[in-house]
Amino acid sequence: MPKTNGAEWTFNAAADAYDKFRPSYPDELYKMIFDYIALNESCCAVEVGIGSGQATLPILNTGCNVTAVECGDKLAKLCEKKFKEYPNFSVVTNKFEDTFFENNKYDLVYSATAFHWIDENIGYKKVSSMLKSGGSFARFANHPYPAKDNTSLFEEIQNIYGEYYQNKKAKPQIEYTKEQAAQIAEIAEKYGFTDIKYALFYRTRTFSASEYCALLGTYSDHIAIEEKIKNEFFSKIESAINYYGGTINVYDTIDLQLARKP
Repeated sequence: MPKTNGAEWTFNAAADAYDKFRPSYPDELYKMIFDYIALNESCCAVEVGIGSGQATLPILNTGCNVTAVECGDKLAKLCEKKFKEYPNFSVVTNKFEDTFFENNKYDLVYSATAFHWIDENIGYKKVSSMLKSGGSFARFANHPYPAKDNTSLFEEIQNIYGEYYQNKKAKPQIEYTKEQAAQIAEIAEKYGFTDIKYALFYRTRTFSASEYCALLGTYSDHIAIEEKIKNEFFSKIESAINYYGGTINVYDTIDLQLARKP
């Protein structure tokens, strides 16, 4: 189910940290997108939920005209500054659902770790109306899974989450599966899309204890925690990482779903 309780706005409160600690996306993912749809200076694209622009540069570098939509004003301003040298870039500060886009205009609509915030029925129908015939929708997201290689640390982190779970909304993380990626890919078929494809990509990132807590501080459910509880929670996470070696590996699974408007 999409999260429609307004938590997506919490990212705006951590714009700088979001930019620093949220990862970009692998080259192999973009290669699959560009093999699926050829982009050049004559093309137009919309990025839904640009955040701090982790997924934007490879699309801009094709020469494609990119209009980003972002509901957080601080994130939108950050992206305006980051991509100010690109005349083919613009950003609209608004919710995607409330933003007007011309019908049958766009070659590509894409969204990186953001489309889950949008009601499925609204989002897919709007994307379809925006795309030209033959245009493509690319939905992708990063799904981190911590400490898979360190059972003791993983269990301790799970215990800490369990201790604080009733006092906050953050849930212990679980590893993302191929079956989940396939289920998301199948959604597009319900809304008339064809030529549906999906793929998974993997990588590992290593963080110090303080860096990992800073990363956690960019997640919406963690940002929303009451400050005193959050400080206690992060302190225990940091202490656990330092006790079990001082670093933590995060195993990312990145899924990509592609679909075409007939």
